[in-house]
Amino acid sequence: GLDRGEVFLTTKLWPDSYGSQACMEATSLSLSRLNTDYLDLYLLHWPGARNSREIADTWRTMELLLESGKARAIGVSNFQERHLQRLLEEASVVPHVNQIEFHPYQQDMELVDFCGERNICIGGYSPLAKGRVMGDPVVEQVAKEKGVTAAQVVVRWSLQRGVITIPKSTKLKRVEENFNVFNFELNSQQMTDLNSLHRNMRVTWDPSGVP
Repeated sequence: GLDRGEVFLTTKLWPDSYGSQACMEATSLSLSRLNTDYLDLYLLHWPGARNSREIADTWRTMELLLESGKARAIGVSNFQERHLQRLLEEASVVPHVNQIEFHPYQQDMELVDFCGERNICIGGYSPLAKGRVMGDPVVEQVAKEKGVTAAQVVVRWSLQRGVITIPKSTKLKRVEENFNVFNFELNSQQMTDLNSLHRNMRVTWDPSGVP
């Protein structure tokens, strides 16, 4: 089997476990289920909470988990600028990561730049937009030019945008295909063409309605 150090474990704290005590209990349960004594990355799943103090109180608990070594890095998911701004006003530790939906049809570059200015890494989930970008003529043209698949083009594009890219598949062949993107590079024109595909289309969570 693999040594623990060869595996990067990320998990999320769901909103129903926000709050100091609930966070601690949920963390203990996650560590037990994963059969480990630490998480490599621990994320707040959602910017919404039951009251105005809950996010700040939960983040303070995450900071304590970081200090104790139960989490090696802490971050957030689906947070927009206003959510981050409120968190940063009280946080002792700046989130290491903000995991957001990111693909050619959903490029929130204002948020990406906001995070970059504060040294918050962007993790991008749903890089293939649940397959919706696969038949796009621009993506298909770039794939033909590079001699790779449409999925490989989109994953490579996301990586070249500086995003920690998280493709998901239950099929080994697709996992291997998604990983095999380090032997080619998209040129500036191809990147520009793919950048132009933004249409503010989400395929998963939409945090825009969270105050």
